[in-house]
Amino acid sequence: MTIPYPNSQPVHPIAAVTPPSGASRPRVTFLGTGYLGATYAICYAELGYEVLGFDVDADKIAMLNAGQVPIHEPGLDELLRRNLAAGRLRFSTDIAETADFGDVHFICVGTPQRADGMGADLSYVEASVTGLAQHLTRKALIVGKSTVPVGTAEWVEQLVGKHTPADLGVEVAWSPEFLQEGFAVDDVLRPNRIVVGVKSEWANGMLYAAHKGVFDLAATEDREVPLVVTDFATAELVKVAANAFLATKISFINAMAEVCEVAGGDVTQLARAIGFDPRIGNRFLQAGLGFGGACLPKDIRAFQARAQELGAGEALRFLHEVDLINLRRRTRVLQLAADLLSRRTGPAGPDLSGTRIAVLGATFKPNTDDVRDAPALAVAGLLRKAGADVHVFDPQGMENARRAMPELTYESTMTEAVTGADLVCVLTEWADFRNADPVALGELVAGRKVVDGRNCLDPALWTQAGWEYRGMGRP
Repeated sequence: MTIPYPNSQPVHPIAAVTPPSGASRPRVTFLGTGYLGATYAICYAELGYEVLGFDVDADKIAMLNAGQVPIHEPGLDELLRRNLAAGRLRFSTDIAETADFGDVHFICVGTPQRADGMGADLSYVEASVTGLAQHLTRKALIVGKSTVPVGTAEWVEQLVGKHTPADLGVEVAWSPEFLQEGFAVDDVLRPNRIVVGVKSEWANGMLYAAHKGVFDLAATEDREVPLVVTDFATAELVKVAANAFLATKISFINAMAEVCEVAGGDVTQLARAIGFDPRIGNRFLQAGLGFGGACLPKDIRAFQARAQELGAGEALRFLHEVDLINLRRRTRVLQLAADLLSRRTGPAGPDLSGTRIAVLGATFKPNTDDVRDAPALAVAGLLRKAGADVHVFDPQGMENARRAMPELTYESTMTEAVTGADLVCVLTEWADFRNADPVALGELVAGRKVVDGRNCLDPALWTQAGWEYRGMGRP
Protein backbone atom coordinates (compact mmCIF):
# COMPACT_ATOMS: atom_id res chain seq x y z
CA MET A 1 0.00 0.00 0.00
CA THR A 2 1.33 3.45 -0.84
CA ILE A 3 0.37 6.81 0.59
CA PRO A 4 1.08 10.44 -0.22
CA TYR A 5 2.90 12.28 2.55
CA PRO A 6 1.80 15.75 3.65
CA ASN A 7 5.07 17.44 2.63
CA SER A 8 4.36 16.67 -1.04
CA GLN A 9 7.20 14.17 -1.30
CA PRO A 10 6.83 11.43 -3.93
CA VAL A 11 4.52 8.56 -3.06
CA HIS A 12 6.42 5.68 -1.48
CA PRO A 13 5.59 2.59 0.58
CA ILE A 14 5.28 2.56 4.36
CA ALA A 15 8.42 1.12 5.86
CA ALA A 16 8.01 -2.14 7.78
CA VAL A 17 8.96 -1.83 11.47
CA THR A 18 9.61 -4.37 14.20
CA PRO A 19 7.62 -3.77 17.40
CA PRO A 20 9.97 -2.91 20.32
CA SER A 21 8.48 -5.79 22.35
CA GLY A 22 9.73 -8.25 19.76
CA ALA A 23 6.19 -9.51 19.09
CA SER A 24 5.19 -10.30 15.52
CA ARG A 25 2.67 -7.47 15.51
CA PRO A 26 2.41 -4.50 17.88
CA ARG A 27 0.93 -5.09 21.29
CA VAL A 28 -1.63 -2.36 21.88
CA THR A 29 -2.96 -0.73 25.02
CA PHE A 30 -5.91 1.58 25.47
CA LEU A 31 -5.68 4.00 28.39
CA GLY A 32 -9.20 4.81 29.53
CA THR A 33 -11.92 2.17 29.24
CA GLY A 34 -14.95 4.38 28.89
CA TYR A 35 -17.07 4.31 25.76
CA LEU A 36 -14.13 4.95 23.44
CA GLY A 37 -11.38 2.87 25.02
CA ALA A 38 -13.46 -0.18 25.91
CA THR A 39 -14.92 -0.40 22.41
CA TYR A 40 -11.53 -0.06 20.73
CA ALA A 41 -9.85 -2.53 23.08
CA ILE A 42 -12.48 -5.22 22.53
CA CYS A 43 -12.62 -4.73 18.77
CA TYR A 44 -8.84 -4.75 18.33
CA ALA A 45 -8.67 -8.03 20.20
CA GLU A 46 -11.29 -9.29 17.75
CA LEU A 47 -8.92 -8.25 14.95
CA GLY A 48 -6.28 -10.54 16.46
CA TYR A 49 -4.12 -8.09 18.41
CA GLU A 50 -2.85 -8.69 21.94
CA VAL A 51 -4.64 -5.98 23.89
CA LEU A 52 -4.47 -4.55 27.40
CA GLY A 53 -7.01 -2.00 28.58
CA PHE A 54 -6.06 0.30 31.46
CA ASP A 55 -8.20 2.38 33.78
CA VAL A 56 -7.93 3.83 37.28
CA ASP A 57 -11.53 2.74 37.99
CA ALA A 58 -11.12 -0.65 39.69
CA ASP A 59 -14.84 -1.46 39.54
CA LYS A 60 -14.96 -0.88 35.80
CA ILE A 61 -11.86 -3.04 35.25
CA ALA A 62 -13.35 -5.83 37.38
CA MET A 63 -16.56 -5.72 35.31
CA LEU A 64 -14.65 -5.93 32.04
CA ASN A 65 -12.45 -8.79 33.21
CA ALA A 66 -15.64 -10.59 34.29
CA GLY A 67 -17.05 -10.25 30.77
CA GLN A 68 -19.46 -7.41 31.48
CA VAL A 69 -19.47 -4.24 29.36
CA PRO A 70 -20.23 -1.17 31.52
CA ILE A 71 -21.94 0.56 28.57
CA HIS A 72 -24.71 -0.46 26.18
CA GLU A 73 -23.38 -0.93 22.66
CA PRO A 74 -24.93 -3.54 20.35
CA GLY A 75 -22.66 -6.54 19.77
CA LEU A 76 -19.93 -5.54 22.23
CA ASP A 77 -20.78 -8.00 25.02
CA GLU A 78 -20.30 -11.05 22.84
CA LEU A 79 -16.99 -9.78 21.45
CA LEU A 80 -15.72 -9.07 24.97
CA ARG A 81 -16.46 -12.55 26.26
CA ARG A 82 -15.04 -14.23 23.16
CA ASN A 83 -11.72 -12.38 23.28
CA LEU A 84 -11.29 -12.74 27.03
CA ALA A 85 -11.71 -16.50 26.56
CA ALA A 86 -9.23 -16.48 23.66
CA GLY A 87 -6.60 -14.85 25.88
CA ARG A 88 -6.02 -11.88 23.56
CA LEU A 89 -7.66 -9.35 25.85
CA ARG A 90 -7.35 -8.31 29.48
CA PHE A 91 -7.80 -5.22 31.61
CA SER A 92 -5.69 -3.76 34.41
CA THR A 93 -5.38 -0.91 36.89
CA ASP A 94 -1.57 -1.30 36.93
CA ILE A 95 0.08 1.44 34.87
CA ALA A 96 3.54 -0.16 35.15
CA GLU A 97 2.14 -3.39 33.70
CA THR A 98 0.50 -1.40 30.92
CA ALA A 99 3.72 0.44 30.08
CA ASP A 100 5.69 -2.82 30.00
CA PHE A 101 3.11 -4.58 27.82
CA GLY A 102 2.49 -2.19 24.97
CA ASP A 103 4.24 -1.08 21.81
CA VAL A 104 1.47 1.33 20.83
CA HIS A 105 -0.42 3.09 23.60
CA PHE A 106 -3.71 4.75 22.63
CA ILE A 107 -4.91 7.59 24.88
CA CYS A 108 -8.71 7.28 25.09
CA VAL A 109 -9.64 9.36 28.13
CA GLY A 110 -12.39 11.97 28.32
CA THR A 111 -11.93 15.64 27.46
CA PRO A 112 -15.04 17.21 29.03
CA GLN A 113 -15.94 20.88 28.92
CA ARG A 114 -14.11 22.83 31.60
CA ALA A 115 -16.16 23.94 34.58
CA ASP A 116 -14.88 27.52 34.22
CA GLY A 117 -15.42 28.00 30.49
CA MET A 118 -16.08 26.50 27.07
CA GLY A 119 -12.63 24.98 26.56
CA ALA A 120 -11.71 21.32 26.91
CA ASP A 121 -10.44 19.94 30.21
CA LEU A 122 -7.19 18.13 29.37
CA SER A 123 -6.42 16.99 32.92
CA TYR A 124 -7.25 13.35 32.14
CA VAL A 125 -4.99 13.42 29.08
CA GLU A 126 -2.17 14.89 31.16
CA ALA A 127 -2.60 12.35 33.96
CA SER A 128 -2.67 9.34 31.62
CA VAL A 129 0.29 10.45 29.49
CA THR A 130 2.40 11.42 32.51
CA GLY A 131 1.58 8.21 34.39
CA LEU A 132 2.42 6.08 31.37
CA ALA A 133 5.59 7.96 30.42
CA GLN A 134 7.06 7.60 33.90
CA HIS A 135 6.89 3.81 33.63
CA LEU A 136 8.15 3.26 30.10
CA THR A 137 11.41 1.31 29.87
CA ARG A 138 11.73 0.93 26.08
CA LYS A 139 10.80 2.70 22.88
CA ALA A 140 7.05 3.03 22.34
CA LEU A 141 4.51 5.07 20.42
CA ILE A 142 1.93 7.10 22.34
CA VAL A 143 -1.10 7.85 20.17
CA GLY A 144 -3.87 10.27 21.05
CA LYS A 145 -7.42 9.19 20.18
CA SER A 146 -9.28 11.56 22.47
CA THR A 147 -10.89 14.61 20.86
CA VAL A 148 -8.65 17.54 21.78
CA PRO A 149 -7.94 21.18 20.90
CA VAL A 150 -5.43 21.70 18.11
CA GLY A 151 -1.95 21.94 19.59
CA THR A 152 -2.47 19.18 22.15
CA ALA A 153 -0.20 16.66 20.39
CA GLU A 154 2.75 19.06 20.58
CA TRP A 155 2.02 19.56 24.28
CA VAL A 156 1.87 15.79 24.81
CA GLU A 157 5.27 15.52 23.11
CA GLN A 158 6.63 17.96 25.69
CA LEU A 159 5.11 15.92 28.54
CA VAL A 160 6.68 12.75 27.18
CA GLY A 161 10.05 14.45 26.80
CA LYS A 162 9.86 15.68 30.38
CA HIS A 163 9.02 12.27 31.87
CA THR A 164 11.02 9.78 29.76
CA PRO A 165 14.77 9.46 29.17
CA ALA A 166 15.73 10.80 25.75
CA ASP A 167 17.58 7.59 24.84
CA LEU A 168 14.31 5.60 24.90
CA GLY A 169 13.16 7.42 21.80
CA VAL A 170 9.47 7.42 22.77
CA GLU A 171 7.40 9.09 20.04
CA VAL A 172 3.94 10.65 19.82
CA ALA A 173 1.30 10.48 17.09
CA TRP A 174 -2.37 11.40 16.76
CA SER A 175 -5.18 9.33 15.25
CA PRO A 176 -8.69 10.68 15.92
CA GLU A 177 -11.68 8.40 16.44
CA PHE A 178 -14.95 8.61 14.51
CA LEU A 179 -17.29 6.37 16.50
CA GLN A 180 -21.06 6.71 16.35
CA GLU A 181 -22.77 5.38 19.45
CA GLY A 182 -25.05 2.52 18.49
CA PHE A 183 -22.78 1.64 15.54
CA ALA A 184 -19.40 1.72 17.26
CA VAL A 185 -18.37 -1.91 16.71
CA ASP A 186 -18.68 -1.55 12.95
CA ASP A 187 -17.06 1.87 13.06
CA VAL A 188 -13.92 0.33 14.61
CA LEU A 189 -13.81 -2.83 12.52
CA ARG A 190 -14.96 -1.20 9.27
CA PRO A 191 -14.08 2.50 9.48
CA ASN A 192 -14.85 4.86 6.61
CA ARG A 193 -11.33 6.33 6.95
CA ILE A 194 -8.25 6.28 9.16
CA VAL A 195 -6.38 9.51 9.85
CA VAL A 196 -2.91 9.61 11.39
CA GLY A 197 -0.74 12.56 12.30
CA VAL A 198 2.93 11.52 12.49
CA LYS A 199 6.39 13.05 12.44
CA SER A 200 8.55 10.06 11.49
CA GLU A 201 8.69 7.02 9.25
CA TRP A 202 8.93 4.83 12.35
CA ALA A 203 5.73 6.26 13.87
CA ASN A 204 3.95 5.90 10.54
CA GLY A 205 5.10 2.29 10.20
CA MET A 206 4.02 1.43 13.74
CA LEU A 207 0.60 2.97 13.22
CA TYR A 208 0.17 1.14 9.94
CA ALA A 209 1.04 -2.14 11.68
CA ALA A 210 -1.41 -1.26 14.47
CA HIS A 211 -4.15 -0.79 11.85
CA LYS A 212 -3.18 -3.69 9.58
CA GLY A 213 -5.95 -5.86 11.03
CA VAL A 214 -8.48 -3.27 9.81
CA PHE A 215 -6.95 -3.23 6.33
CA ASP A 216 -6.77 -7.04 6.20
CA LEU A 217 -10.47 -7.35 7.12
CA ALA A 218 -11.33 -4.81 4.44
CA ALA A 219 -9.38 -6.82 1.86
CA THR A 220 -11.28 -10.03 2.70
CA GLU A 221 -14.56 -8.12 2.29
CA ASP A 222 -13.44 -6.42 -0.94
CA ARG A 223 -13.52 -2.96 0.60
CA GLU A 224 -11.02 -0.12 0.80
CA VAL A 225 -10.26 1.95 3.88
CA PRO A 226 -8.82 5.36 2.93
CA LEU A 227 -5.70 6.26 4.92
CA VAL A 228 -4.84 9.93 5.41
CA VAL A 229 -1.33 10.57 6.70
CA THR A 230 -0.83 14.14 7.80
CA ASP A 231 0.67 16.48 10.41
CA PHE A 232 -0.35 16.79 14.06
CA ALA A 233 -2.49 19.92 13.69
CA THR A 234 -4.50 18.61 10.75
CA ALA A 235 -5.12 15.25 12.45
CA GLU A 236 -6.41 17.04 15.54
CA LEU A 237 -8.61 19.36 13.48
CA VAL A 238 -10.25 16.56 11.46
CA LYS A 239 -12.48 15.36 14.30
CA VAL A 240 -13.55 18.76 15.60
CA ALA A 241 -14.12 20.05 12.06
CA ALA A 242 -16.28 17.02 11.25
CA ASN A 243 -18.30 17.46 14.43
CA ALA A 244 -18.71 21.19 13.77
CA PHE A 245 -19.98 20.46 10.25
CA LEU A 246 -22.48 17.84 11.45
CA ALA A 247 -23.70 20.10 14.25
CA THR A 248 -24.15 22.91 11.73
CA LYS A 249 -26.14 20.69 9.39
CA ILE A 250 -28.43 19.56 12.21
CA SER A 251 -28.96 23.11 13.44
CA PHE A 252 -29.58 24.32 9.89
CA ILE A 253 -32.56 22.00 9.41
CA ASN A 254 -33.81 22.91 12.90
CA ALA A 255 -33.58 26.59 11.94
CA MET A 256 -35.69 25.71 8.90
CA ALA A 257 -38.13 24.01 11.29
CA GLU A 258 -38.49 27.30 13.15
CA VAL A 259 -39.33 29.03 9.87
CA CYS A 260 -41.76 26.27 8.88
CA GLU A 261 -43.58 26.62 12.18
CA VAL A 262 -44.43 30.26 11.50
CA ALA A 263 -44.86 29.94 7.72
CA GLY A 264 -47.01 26.80 7.74
CA GLY A 265 -44.49 24.58 5.96
CA ASP A 266 -43.51 20.99 6.69
CA VAL A 267 -39.82 20.64 7.51
CA THR A 268 -39.83 16.88 6.86
CA GLN A 269 -40.91 17.46 3.26
CA LEU A 270 -38.49 20.36 2.96
CA ALA A 271 -35.61 18.19 4.17
CA ARG A 272 -36.59 15.40 1.80
CA ALA A 273 -36.66 17.75 -1.14
CA ILE A 274 -33.30 19.41 -0.51
CA GLY A 275 -31.76 16.08 0.49
CA PHE A 276 -32.10 14.81 -3.07
CA ASP A 277 -29.45 17.36 -4.07
CA PRO A 278 -26.21 15.32 -4.08
CA ARG A 279 -24.30 18.38 -2.90
CA ILE A 280 -26.40 18.39 0.27
CA GLY A 281 -27.47 14.79 0.91
CA ASN A 282 -30.20 13.64 3.29
CA ARG A 283 -28.12 12.51 6.27
CA PHE A 284 -28.35 14.65 9.43
CA LEU A 285 -31.31 16.55 7.99
CA GLN A 286 -33.85 15.17 10.46
CA ALA A 287 -35.37 18.12 12.27
CA GLY A 288 -36.41 17.61 15.86
CA LEU A 289 -35.12 18.05 19.35
CA GLY A 290 -31.52 18.67 18.29
CA PHE A 291 -28.19 17.04 19.05
CA GLY A 292 -26.72 16.03 22.38
CA GLY A 293 -24.37 13.42 23.78
CA ALA A 294 -20.81 13.58 25.01
CA CYS A 295 -19.26 14.87 21.77
CA LEU A 296 -21.00 17.44 19.58
CA PRO A 297 -22.09 20.03 22.20
CA LYS A 298 -18.81 20.20 24.12
CA ASP A 299 -16.65 19.79 20.99
CA ILE A 300 -18.11 22.77 19.14
CA ARG A 301 -17.71 24.91 22.28
CA ALA A 302 -14.11 23.79 22.78
CA PHE A 303 -13.42 24.45 19.08
CA GLN A 304 -14.69 28.01 19.45
CA ALA A 305 -12.62 28.54 22.59
CA ARG A 306 -9.43 27.24 20.98
CA ALA A 307 -9.95 29.31 17.83
CA GLN A 308 -10.32 32.38 20.05
CA GLU A 309 -7.03 31.55 21.80
CA LEU A 310 -5.30 31.23 18.44
CA GLY A 311 -6.68 34.54 17.17
CA ALA A 312 -9.17 32.97 14.75
CA GLY A 313 -12.29 33.33 16.86
CA GLU A 314 -14.17 35.30 14.18
CA ALA A 315 -13.94 32.30 11.84
CA LEU A 316 -16.09 30.18 14.15
CA ARG A 317 -18.60 32.75 15.41
CA PHE A 318 -21.32 30.88 13.50
CA LEU A 319 -20.91 27.92 15.87
CA HIS A 320 -22.31 30.04 18.69
CA GLU A 321 -25.56 30.37 16.75
CA VAL A 322 -25.46 26.63 15.92
CA ASP A 323 -25.36 25.98 19.67
CA LEU A 324 -28.20 28.44 20.39
CA ILE A 325 -30.48 26.96 17.71
CA ASN A 326 -29.86 23.52 19.19
CA LEU A 327 -30.75 24.60 22.71
CA ARG A 328 -33.90 26.43 21.53
CA ARG A 329 -35.40 23.16 20.31
CA ARG A 330 -35.61 21.97 23.91
CA THR A 331 -37.68 24.93 25.02
CA ARG A 332 -39.84 24.51 21.91
CA VAL A 333 -41.08 21.17 23.29
CA LEU A 334 -42.07 22.95 26.48
CA GLN A 335 -44.09 25.44 24.40
CA LEU A 336 -45.77 22.67 22.42
CA ALA A 337 -46.67 20.88 25.67
CA ALA A 338 -48.24 24.05 27.04
CA ASP A 339 -50.24 24.57 23.82
CA LEU A 340 -51.59 21.03 23.81
CA LEU A 341 -52.51 21.23 27.49
CA SER A 342 -54.08 24.68 27.03
CA ARG A 343 -51.76 26.27 29.57
CA ARG A 344 -50.77 29.90 29.23
CA THR A 345 -47.13 30.87 29.11
CA GLY A 346 -46.09 33.76 31.31
CA PRO A 347 -42.75 35.57 31.76
CA ALA A 348 -41.44 32.63 33.79
CA GLY A 349 -42.68 30.07 31.27
CA PRO A 350 -45.75 27.82 31.29
CA ASP A 351 -47.40 26.48 34.42
CA LEU A 352 -47.94 22.75 33.95
CA SER A 353 -48.86 21.97 37.55
CA GLY A 354 -51.55 19.32 37.96
CA THR A 355 -50.64 17.58 34.69
CA ARG A 356 -49.10 14.15 34.22
CA ILE A 357 -46.68 13.86 31.30
CA ALA A 358 -45.11 10.69 29.93
CA VAL A 359 -41.62 11.16 28.49
CA LEU A 360 -40.56 8.35 26.17
CA GLY A 361 -36.80 8.46 25.87
CA ALA A 362 -33.93 9.57 28.10
CA THR A 363 -30.82 8.80 26.05
CA PHE A 364 -29.46 11.30 23.53
CA LYS A 365 -30.06 8.81 20.69
CA PRO A 366 -31.38 5.24 20.32
CA ASN A 367 -29.26 2.08 20.73
CA THR A 368 -27.19 3.50 23.58
CA ASP A 369 -27.52 4.04 27.33
CA ASP A 370 -25.72 7.38 27.20
CA VAL A 371 -27.64 10.28 28.77
CA ARG A 372 -24.80 12.83 28.75
CA ASP A 373 -26.26 16.15 27.57
CA ALA A 374 -29.31 14.22 26.35
CA PRO A 375 -31.99 16.58 24.99
CA ALA A 376 -34.71 14.14 26.06
CA LEU A 377 -33.63 14.20 29.69
CA ALA A 378 -33.13 17.96 29.62
CA VAL A 379 -36.70 18.44 28.37
CA ALA A 380 -38.01 16.07 31.06
CA GLY A 381 -36.32 18.34 33.59
CA LEU A 382 -37.87 21.44 32.04
CA LEU A 383 -41.34 19.87 32.17
CA ARG A 384 -40.91 19.00 35.82
CA LYS A 385 -39.61 22.49 36.61
CA ALA A 386 -42.81 23.83 35.01
CA GLY A 387 -44.80 21.81 37.56
CA ALA A 388 -45.69 18.65 35.64
CA ASP A 389 -45.64 15.17 37.15
CA VAL A 390 -43.14 13.57 34.75
CA HIS A 391 -42.92 9.80 34.20
CA VAL A 392 -39.95 8.60 32.10
CA PHE A 393 -39.26 5.36 30.28
CA ASP A 394 -36.23 4.45 28.14
CA PRO A 395 -35.30 0.94 26.90
CA GLN A 396 -31.64 1.19 27.98
CA GLY A 397 -30.92 4.47 29.74
CA MET A 398 -32.95 4.20 32.94
CA GLU A 399 -30.10 3.64 35.41
CA ASN A 400 -27.96 6.43 34.00
CA ALA A 401 -30.95 8.76 33.78
CA ARG A 402 -31.92 8.05 37.39
CA ARG A 403 -28.39 8.92 38.53
CA ALA A 404 -28.32 12.10 36.45
CA MET A 405 -31.83 13.35 37.35
CA PRO A 406 -33.17 11.47 40.40
CA GLU A 407 -36.04 13.92 40.91
CA LEU A 408 -38.01 12.45 37.99
CA THR A 409 -40.28 9.40 38.21
CA TYR A 410 -39.03 6.40 36.26
CA GLU A 411 -41.22 3.56 35.02
CA SER A 412 -40.13 0.06 34.02
CA THR A 413 -42.27 -0.13 30.85
CA MET A 414 -43.72 2.18 28.22
CA THR A 415 -47.20 1.07 29.30
CA GLU A 416 -46.60 2.19 32.88
CA ALA A 417 -45.18 5.53 31.73
CA VAL A 418 -48.16 6.47 29.55
CA THR A 419 -50.95 5.16 31.80
CA GLY A 420 -52.99 8.11 33.02
CA ALA A 421 -50.87 10.66 31.13
CA ASP A 422 -52.42 13.90 29.95
CA LEU A 423 -49.64 14.24 27.38
CA VAL A 424 -47.08 11.90 25.81
CA CYS A 425 -43.73 13.29 24.62
CA VAL A 426 -41.64 11.05 22.34
CA LEU A 427 -38.14 12.45 22.76
CA THR A 428 -35.78 9.64 21.65
CA GLU A 429 -36.50 7.77 18.42
CA TRP A 430 -36.23 4.20 19.76
CA ALA A 431 -37.87 1.61 17.48
CA ASP A 432 -40.16 0.66 20.40
CA PHE A 433 -41.63 4.16 20.30
CA ARG A 434 -41.67 4.59 16.51
CA ASN A 435 -43.58 1.33 16.13
CA ALA A 436 -45.92 1.77 19.11
CA ASP A 437 -49.63 1.21 18.44
CA PRO A 438 -51.42 4.55 18.92
CA VAL A 439 -54.78 2.80 19.28
CA ALA A 440 -53.56 0.63 22.16
CA LEU A 441 -51.77 3.53 23.85
CA GLY A 442 -54.89 5.65 23.46
CA GLU A 443 -56.75 3.25 25.75
CA LEU A 444 -54.22 3.91 28.55
CA VAL A 445 -53.82 7.68 28.59
CA ALA A 446 -56.00 10.33 30.19
CA GLY A 447 -55.63 12.59 27.16
CA ARG A 448 -54.72 11.65 23.59
CA LYS A 449 -52.15 14.37 23.04
CA VAL A 450 -48.63 13.69 21.73
CA VAL A 451 -45.52 15.77 21.08
CA ASP A 452 -43.26 14.08 18.53
CA GLY A 453 -39.90 15.58 19.46
CA ARG A 454 -38.05 13.54 16.84
CA ASN A 455 -40.56 13.59 13.96
CA CYS A 456 -40.35 9.81 14.07
CA LEU A 457 -44.08 9.00 14.28
CA ASP A 458 -46.62 8.74 11.45
CA PRO A 459 -48.88 11.79 12.00
CA ALA A 460 -51.73 10.34 9.90
CA LEU A 461 -51.72 7.09 11.87
CA TRP A 462 -51.80 8.86 15.23
CA THR A 463 -54.40 11.38 14.13
CA GLN A 464 -56.66 8.59 12.85
CA ALA A 465 -56.37 6.96 16.27
CA GLY A 466 -57.81 10.11 17.84
CA TRP A 467 -54.57 11.77 18.97
CA GLU A 468 -53.88 15.49 18.82
CA TYR A 469 -50.41 15.48 17.23
CA ARG A 470 -47.63 18.09 17.32
CA GLY A 471 -44.32 17.60 15.52
CA MET A 472 -41.24 19.79 15.25
CA GLY A 473 -41.59 22.14 12.26
CA ARG A 474 -44.67 20.35 10.94
CA PRO A 475 -48.19 21.76 10.38
